[in-house]
Amino acid sequence: MAQTPSSTTVTANRSAIPTPPVASPSEQSNTERPALKLHWFLPTYGDSRFIVGGGHGLPAGAARGDRPASIGYLSSIARAAEDFGFTAALTPTGAWCEDAWLTTAMIARESERLGFLVALRPGLVSPTLAAQMAATFSRHAPGRLLLNVVTGGEPHEQRAFGDFLDKPSRYARTDEFLTVVRGLWRGERVTHRGRHLQVDDAALHRLPAEEIPIYFGGSSPEAGPVAARHSDVYLTWGEPPAAVAAKIDWIRGLAAQRGRTVRFGIRLHVISRDTADEAWTAAAGLLAALDEDTVRAAQEGLARSESAGQAAMRDLHAAHRGDGSWRDPRALEVAENLWAGVGLVRGGAGTALVGSHAEVADRIAEYAALGIDEFVLSGYPHLEELYWFGEGVIPQLVLRGLFAVPGNTPGRVAAAPFQTAAH
Repeated sequence: MAQTPSSTTVTANRSAIPTPPVASPSEQSNTERPALKLHWFLPTYGDSRFIVGGGHGLPAGAARGDRPASIGYLSSIARAAEDFGFTAALTPTGAWCEDAWLTTAMIARESERLGFLVALRPGLVSPTLAAQMAATFSRHAPGRLLLNVVTGGEPHEQRAFGDFLDKPSRYARTDEFLTVVRGLWRGERVTHRGRHLQVDDAALHRLPAEEIPIYFGGSSPEAGPVAARHSDVYLTWGEPPAAVAAKIDWIRGLAAQRGRTVRFGIRLHVISRDTADEAWTAAAGLLAALDEDTVRAAQEGLARSESAGQAAMRDLHAAHRGDGSWRDPRALEVAENLWAGVGLVRGGAGTALVGSHAEVADRIAEYAALGIDEFVLSGYPHLEELYWFGEGVIPQLVLRGLFAVPGNTPGRVAAAPFQTAAH
């Protein structure tokens, strides 16, 4: 059957949220670079002192942390993150974790300033309902909502939710979805006749309290144009610096063709300790809990993913899975202080920055020099690793002028860094 192209009609801009002017690439390069934004992660599938598998091709039951993802525990992570000056915490989405919207709404009441990077899958709810949900959240928690748009790379999981589109169609639908959502947020009355979505005379009766930034990731050819057109922040998983630089150039070029500029973020785990030896010992402890059967089963599940980013994560440790050298944590150091061990059993973000506090700060500075503005971080367990990072790495970043502690954050964050052996 022939498909008709998408068309969108908008009318009656009703007290729209003003959109600030977008700087040209030349203007942006001449302005002073802002301080980095740091985000943490809420393990809504459970936490552990070991790696918790789940998501991105793995069965729904693969995520089994031995710490339940209770509101009390997740709230303790959120409160610690805001005390250390983090901007937001990422709440994941998928069959393997708790619902992101419901969980985040409950935790928002248990914290004061922290924002929430809520993962949302286009197509599982209507764009009008999604725009309304986000607007409601932003009014009840002003300035605390960021949206992580996840197109979805696992066909079997998408089908479980009733979504039977192929990968190119899912990205095309995401494009339509965000077109409608953005229009509604601007106060427009929207009629959209698309290949995948149809909306008739839609409008929001109450607009968001402020602009809601869109975070978007994707490494496939279909993802680039969608990111360039809609994203405020393009997210990549933690690949080696050269690969990240290439991805930044790709998206930046596509965005420039559309007269837009995009910020960039990276998703990484961290294992930061007072000394490098202590950090690598901790990484070895995570591997010691795994065996060949567990790794093999996880990789068989992850191989089903259609995600190009997931394929890149698997490639980082493919050779070491074949010869058994994955048991040596240093064998999985795919770039300086960049460790691929997490991706042996966890889908999605599969790399960690491992080293002393100074070394981890070095690597963050290296990615920042490439153009990364925001870091979405996590570690096992998420509460303890947050304290290691907050008390060890953040002071290093402050001294280097890379991170500015918010004025209403407790002063202990800016304490002098540990005097440790950097390497």
